[in-house]
Amino acid sequence: QVQLVESGGGLVQAGGSLRLSCAASGGTFSMYAMGWFRQAPGKERESVAEISKTGVRTRYTDSVKGRFTIFRANAKNTVYLQMNSLQPEDTAVYHCAAANSYGSSSYDYWGQGTQVTVSS
Repeated sequence: QVQLVESGGGLVQAGGSLRLSCAASGGTFSMYAMGWFRQAPGKERESVAEISKTGVRTRYTDSVKGRFTIFRANAKNTVYLQMNSLQPEDTAVYHCAAANSYGSSSYDYWGQGTQVTVSS
């Protein structure tokens, strides 16, 4: 059983930056592909970014390409999401999740989420 705990959310002005962290425990972190998802009020959850087990492969939703970067430190059992040039539409609860394979549509473990609020 893998436990995931997100941190790093907060309130930031438009154009600002935040770095989210997701610390994993209870499993072998390097065996999991990782993803970041977000859900805004009244909207469906969407995939933001994902990263392969080794960190070599990444993919992003179009709206964050060039602004967000996902990376991982397997030695620290942590995945990160660096968010730059934040916009009000990025406001959401951000969750990290773990999957058995990169590109999977099925994520098995989820964190509780961290709130990101971007003011205009």
